[in-house]
Amino acid sequence: MVGLKEELLKSIWHAFTALDLDRSGKVSKSQLKASGGRRVLSHNLCTVLNVPHDPVALEEHFRDDDEGPVSNQGYMPYLNKFILEKVQGNFDKVEFNRMCWTLCAKKNLSKSPLLISDEDAFKVWVIFNFLSEDKYPLIIVPEEIEYLLKKITEAMGAGWQQEQFDHYKIALNTSREGLTAWELIDLIGSGQFSKGMDRQTVSMAINEVFNELILDVLKQGYMLKKGHKRKNWMERWFVLKPNLISYYVSEDLKDKKGDIILDGNCCVEALPDKDGKKCLFLIKCLDKTFEISASDKKKKQEWIQAIQTTVNLLRAGSPPPHKEARQKRKELRQKLLAEQEELERQMKELQAANENKQKELETVRKQLEAAAARAAEEEKKRLQTQVELQDRFSLELEREKMVRQKMEEQVAQKSSELEQYLQRVRELEEMYKQLQEALEDEKQARQDEETVRKLQARLLEEETAKRAELEKWHLQQQQTIQMTEAEKQELENERMMKEQALQVAMQQLKQLELERKEALEQYEEVKKKLETAANNTKSWKDKVAHHEGLIRLIEPGSKNPHLITNWGPAAFTEAELEERQRSWKGKKATSE
Repeated sequence: MVGLKEELLKSIWHAFTALDLDRSGKVSKSQLKASGGRRVLSHNLCTVLNVPHDPVALEEHFRDDDEGPVSNQGYMPYLNKFILEKVQGNFDKVEFNRMCWTLCAKKNLSKSPLLISDEDAFKVWVIFNFLSEDKYPLIIVPEEIEYLLKKITEAMGAGWQQEQFDHYKIALNTSREGLTAWELIDLIGSGQFSKGMDRQTVSMAINEVFNELILDVLKQGYMLKKGHKRKNWMERWFVLKPNLISYYVSEDLKDKKGDIILDGNCCVEALPDKDGKKCLFLIKCLDKTFEISASDKKKKQEWIQAIQTTVNLLRAGSPPPHKEARQKRKELRQKLLAEQEELERQMKELQAANENKQKELETVRKQLEAAAARAAEEEKKRLQTQVELQDRFSLELEREKMVRQKMEEQVAQKSSELEQYLQRVRELEEMYKQLQEALEDEKQARQDEETVRKLQARLLEEETAKRAELEKWHLQQQQTIQMTEAEKQELENERMMKEQALQVAMQQLKQLELERKEALEQYEEVKKKLETAANNTKSWKDKVAHHEGLIRLIEPGSKNPHLITNWGPAAFTEAELEERQRSWKGKKATSE
């Protein structure tokens, strides 16, 4: 009943404010007495709301004294106590709204021509009361305006122009919070959001939205219904509402034929085609069952789904979808408003805290400045004391400096003598280390010489074996030339293979020559190192003999004679050469 009372109050507020008001917001005493406005409004409300009228209570409430109509009591306490609290809901909402519309439309409706009729303006006014905020004076916020214009645009079958509405919304938000009922009627009647649509299309769209939002019409349309007594099929106009399905002779709703009361126990089922009727479905209630035939399968499925959804809402005790959606939008706006207020409160707290911090910082700054002044004064005194102490201690420092200088001269003299002695010891140690290094270099040079000698012998042996093998292949080629013509083809293939082997051997020979040259270079380098080591040894021998006379130098031993090849001294020994000859002979025997 609280929600119903709020809906009624919105329409009554329009009718009430259409009367002449004084500055305090109450109906002026002279106007009420002259026109009988309070009596007319109260009587009409009692009539359309089916509430017993009590003129005595009205006169008692508005006595012509200090508690009269211009007192703090006003009209609203009477309205709540004697009319609204007695409303039971058994009244015609459209008739009630039309009565309130009649009282306020003439004074507030725009005189400029509109693209919608007075009847359409009335329906827009009722929709405004449904969607407006629950605070006075009544306005509709931009979110609800967008919702309504979208519904009307969808009913017209047109496309929604979101960008156009965003520009309009920005312009609206800069000047006010929302629109009044009469400004909303002017907006829709101006055709700003229905360009290209005729008056009839706009009117049908407004009527469709009015039926859905105000009359709670969830679905409507023509279908065939099977009678309970005659069992004949008659076309009826069905109107689905949150708790019933009404059916009429035609869509003008003048001749009502009956109602199908819906509750949580009802169900709807699809039926197979029979008796020449198609697209059948069945509505089962506690006392009756209704067979209905839709015009096509699509309509049949839409009606079954709509009725089943309505039954499910009744089972869950939920309001109609559009009312639940409106409540959710309001709750969301309230939540956003609360969050915005909380954010503003936090910003104010932060600003206040910031100001307090600034004051504290200013206080601290002043304290720091005072402390800095005190510290400067103390620093000045400290510097004066320090200067006096420096003058007094400077004399003592000079005396100590003279004594320290004498002691440093004595220590320097002793240090010089010690340094000369240590220098002679270090020179003897360094000479001993260099002699050891020279001996090690001589020993390493001898080892390197022996290694190079072995490498030269090995390369010479490989070179001799390659040359013997080349001479043998050359003799074989000469013999092959002297063979008969019949064997020539076969020997030619063998010759080609041997030539390839010869080329490989020549490459190996070249590689051996390169290795021999490298070994020779290494030998020369080792020889130079040996000569350098010998010279160093001889030099150090003289130095050591000069200092101690006890060192006997190690002389290099006798050198074995080197093998001589066509290209110079060989880099390997005779034993290594014989070993390589045996290896080449084994490889040759294997290849043959």
